[in-house]
Amino acid sequence: MNLFLYLLTVLIWGTTWIALKLQLGVVAIAVSIVYRFGLAALMLFVILLLSRRLQPMNRRGHLICLAQGLCLFCVNFMCFLTASQWIPSGLIAVVFSTATLWNALNTRIFFGQKIAANVLGGGALGLAGLGLLFWPELAGHAASHETIIGLALALLGTLCFSAGNMLASLQQKAGLRPLTTNAWGMLYGAFMLGLFCLVRGIPFAMEWNTRYVGSLLYLVIPGSVIGFTAYLTLVGRMGPERAAYCTVLFPLVALNISAFAEGYQWTAPALAGLVLVMLGNVLVFRKPAAGGRRWAFSRRFSG
Repeated sequence: MNLFLYLLTVLIWGTTWIALKLQLGVVAIAVSIVYRFGLAALMLFVILLLSRRLQPMNRRGHLICLAQGLCLFCVNFMCFLTASQWIPSGLIAVVFSTATLWNALNTRIFFGQKIAANVLGGGALGLAGLGLLFWPELAGHAASHETIIGLALALLGTLCFSAGNMLASLQQKAGLRPLTTNAWGMLYGAFMLGLFCLVRGIPFAMEWNTRYVGSLLYLVIPGSVIGFTAYLTLVGRMGPERAAYCTVLFPLVALNISAFAEGYQWTAPALAGLVLVMLGNVLVFRKPAAGGRRWAFSRRFSG
């Protein structure tokens, strides 16, 4: 089950860039995010109410969902999409892939869990591999004031993503399943970003055409309802540090699709980077030595 959820998350989030590109146009980026998570929250609540699986939450649970919505479904998306205006997408992918290392560090700080050497080593290999994959894009980008701003925003978005992982893990430790916490978190995130749009005077426009509506539905159903539920279930089952290695594999899926749809050419450095990323993946999920701590692949599915 963990392997299925892992591959599902990688495949879905590795293809959402296509839908995000199709979203660009009349509708402001922030408004598109509001539509995405507002509709995803509505769909989750309908599913949970019809199946009678909506879990009750106390005040503490709602406050954590509010913080999770701010981190995972609001601020980090605005950071990454704004950063993409100043720095190449490859550089954003490299910064985002550090989520594996940030999650390992934050798990140590907030939950007192020892940082596994194989997770740090695998994360470092994955980061190096992504650097080789996107080296032409990175080398051809001149450093500037805008670059620093873009890097800062990408790092802030990654830290928000990691914080959202910690909050999701905390909720699951309290017995709350990702379907319920995602429904509330997406609702809170969409509401807060919607208020931001109102204050800034950003119009809530809509494009009633196949391109925009189709891409929106893809981002709502596979990209949000299925993708975030699968990923945050992995966070609870495998631990935030191992689950976050998905962020290293997303670009590989995107590059392979680009090779087919846009004529991306694989080079020797890119292939070397691919090898490093896959070696990092093997290292991250290497079983601990006999007698060591059992890890999440042995856990029973609870969500």
